[in-house]
Amino acid sequence: MDFEAPIIVFLAVVAPIWIIAHYATRWRATKSLSTDEEQLLEELWKSAERMEQRINSLERILDAEVTDWRKKL
Repeated sequence: MDFEAPIIVFLAVVAPIWIIAHYATRWRATKSLSTDEEQLLEELWKSAERMEQRINSLERILDAEVTDWRKKL
């Protein structure tokens, strides 16, 4: 009987704050990219730049050899 009030206060006040603080801390820790993720992002960026250069080269070649190729799309 003597422990009812402290248990209710703990469950109503302390436990929710504790849970929120715990998950907020975990969210902040996972918010940033890991080293592996940064490296993968850098590789993807470089790959995208190379693909963009290739597409631009192909478009220049097609513009020179097949002048109305864009109209056929």
